[in-house]
Amino acid sequence: MNPQLSTVIAAAKKAGMPKASIDVAVARGQGKSSTGAGLESITLEVMMSPSVAMVIDVETDNKQRALQELRSMIKRHKGTMTPTTFLFTRLGRIILKSDGHEFDEVLMQALEGGAEDVEQDENDDIIIWTPPNTMHQVIQNLSKVLPSAEILGSEIMWSPTADKIKIDDADAAAAIGNFLTALKEYPDVQGVYANAERGAISEDAWGAIEDNLDT
Repeated sequence: MNPQLSTVIAAAKKAGMPKASIDVAVARGQGKSSTGAGLESITLEVMMSPSVAMVIDVETDNKQRALQELRSMIKRHKGTMTPTTFLFTRLGRIILKSDGHEFDEVLMQALEGGAEDVEQDENDDIIIWTPPNTMHQVIQNLSKVLPSAEILGSEIMWSPTADKIKIDDADAAAAIGNFLTALKEYPDVQGVYANAERGAISEDAWGAIEDNLDT
């Protein structure tokens, strides 16, 4: 088992995640379902009112079933399947725990290893952005030059390339929040990305959206 996966499993156990859920996550990380069947990747492109573009990453062992059920879900929540990926770019994101590591040191090593940008989040953890095809190489380089660095997570994600759409209407916010909640409860959905940002809506209404997005 690779060191990164071992770290993720240890963190999941510490957080109290059930063993069955950990086994499913490990299998998915190896491109298989919990039964050992191979997984297929699907990308769904959706538009929700008011012109909020979404990209949904899916991994499933039954493509036809997943497409049928997700299309039905999208229709039920008044979404439209239409091209949206042109409004996003594919990026690799690595989250590094900042404990004991100077930001400038990580910045230099990450950029030399092929990263495109480095920043800190609100928890002071270090976010490293990479081209999608070099993310694993950057992780390997960091593991060599900063062996004590703790990688909290890594993923290939969709990031909006243009101005985000402000959500000002409470009813639209509720509809998007309900749709995102349904998506997150669907077991084959692995990531949901949107070009939305908070406008003139309450903190609670925005939280129902933000908490269910992977951006």
